[in-house]
Amino acid sequence: QVHLVESGGGLVQAGGSLRLSCAASARYFANYAMGWFRQAPGKEREFVAAISWSGSYTYYSDSVKGRFTISREKTQNTVYLQMNSLKPEDTAVYYCALDTVPRGSRWYDTIEEYDYWGQGTQVTVSS
Repeated sequence: QVHLVESGGGLVQAGGSLRLSCAASARYFANYAMGWFRQAPGKEREFVAAISWSGSYTYYSDSVKGRFTISREKTQNTVYLQMNSLKPEDTAVYYCALDTVPRGSRWYDTIEEYDYWGQGTQVTVSS
């Protein structure tokens, strides 16, 4: 069993920055991808960013492109989400997710692709 633990959420003013971290359990999958999703109150969970197992490929939703950066440290099974120029619209619970059997760019942004999810960390952006 794999479990994920997010950290780094909190309250920040508009225009500020936060860095989220997600640490996976010690169990290692040689070829897994990781992603970030978010869910605001009353809204469905939406894709934010994803990264391939090698770190060579990254993907972003249009709403965060140019502001957020996803990265990973495979040796520590950790993925990060650097969030800059935050807007009130970014307020949500952010979840990291792990894809044990990556199938490629066609599925990176779909909830059904991921096998494990963290409990989420709250990000609140005030105006």
